[in-house]
Amino acid sequence: MDLIAQFISRYRKEYDFYEQACRMAAQVLDSNLQSAGVRAIVTSRAKNPIRLETKVRQRAKKKMYEAVDEVYEDIVDLAGVRVALYFPAERKEVGRIIKSLFISVAEPKEFHAATQPTYKKRFSGYWATHYRVRLPETLLNESQKRYAEARIEIQVASVLMHAWSEVEHDLVYKPLQGRLSSDEYAILDELNGLVLAGEIALERLQRAGDVRVAHDREYTNHYDLASSLVEMAREKLTGLNIHDAAIGRVDLLFQLLLELGLNTPDQLVKYVAALHSDFERRPLAEQVIDQVLSEDTERYSVFEQIRLLDVSVMALSATDLPRVTQSEAIGQFMSLWIEYEKMIGIYVASKGFKEIGMPSVRMLRMVDKIPDNITESAERIRRFRNQLVHGIEVPDAEFIRTQTEDLRTVVKKIRDITKPQQESPEPATKKKIRK
Repeated sequence: MDLIAQFISRYRKEYDFYEQACRMAAQVLDSNLQSAGVRAIVTSRAKNPIRLETKVRQRAKKKMYEAVDEVYEDIVDLAGVRVALYFPAERKEVGRIIKSLFISVAEPKEFHAATQPTYKKRFSGYWATHYRVRLPETLLNESQKRYAEARIEIQVASVLMHAWSEVEHDLVYKPLQGRLSSDEYAILDELNGLVLAGEIALERLQRAGDVRVAHDREYTNHYDLASSLVEMAREKLTGLNIHDAAIGRVDLLFQLLLELGLNTPDQLVKYVAALHSDFERRPLAEQVIDQVLSEDTERYSVFEQIRLLDVSVMALSATDLPRVTQSEAIGQFMSLWIEYEKMIGIYVASKGFKEIGMPSVRMLRMVDKIPDNITESAERIRRFRNQLVHGIEVPDAEFIRTQTEDLRTVVKKIRDITKPQQESPEPATKKKIRK
């Protein structure tokens, strides 16, 4: 048995492994794209053994493989995921989501006009971005940990570009009935031109939809909300390429606005007015969610129910603990967090400051000297709160309880420091804390 035959024989035995790995990657990516309001078709496949053998034998003529492991190292798409975008302009947002979800094993590969064509073309060919990643163990339960070893290629392009590339690839790179004629090459080139024109039309369609949604009375789904949010943010953050912004969990924002009767452009615009441009730290949707929650602490319970309904769909692996136990743990943490916010808000107000936005330890630093060990703990717990409210996965009940106890300790320490001063606040002129 030659080396290529050995490789194919081994791959056939491992085919289910790669099929399952890319299927799980596609599931979690599809869920997150939907949550961010990105319209796309996500599919997956493990490499067909018959086609794979043909490809490897062709590559072997130049690569001169000496071991089976060298073949595995060379073929990067044994497990593949394809993201076919309705709107090409959302490629950057998809890239951010991929990088946040998976472990990158190589720099993304851009396919564009600089790619050397295999035949004479007038048009620029294939436009896409390919990512090579692995599943992080945090997305897998114990029985799935082995899939973290699989290398997965994720191809991101428009629906039109994917369709054209599939036709070209099968006809040009894998001709089953001989070399194509000059006319056939010309037709492929012509189709490529139509696809590129189609992508421009899709981008115009997306912009027209953004304008339409901005004037609708209510958002009917989170895709419309995402379009409106991006358009409003573009106007608010003048000079910034808003497509560089992380959008975040627009689906959760939509459900929250819907439950509270705030799902109209007129209601959304007041929250957009307070947006900042540090999208890496706080995506657009999360900034708005935090503002909505900070207006009325009773809204936390509404959002908690939305999160609990969502997590069963979003989580790739289910927790072994009963949902009611997890729900109770979340409720205990959020109840204490609300007390913590109120405590800080009251104290900051007593010192003559007019608090804007969500109360934080940073505000305390502006009016009093808080020991570093307390502020460090408070910042860590704040990050946990943000993960609990906005994150994809909900931690297990035991971990939430641990964070609740840490928060209880911080609350006690801050109360001990501030209480004597709260009992006899000094008169002061109102000041303003800016976020």
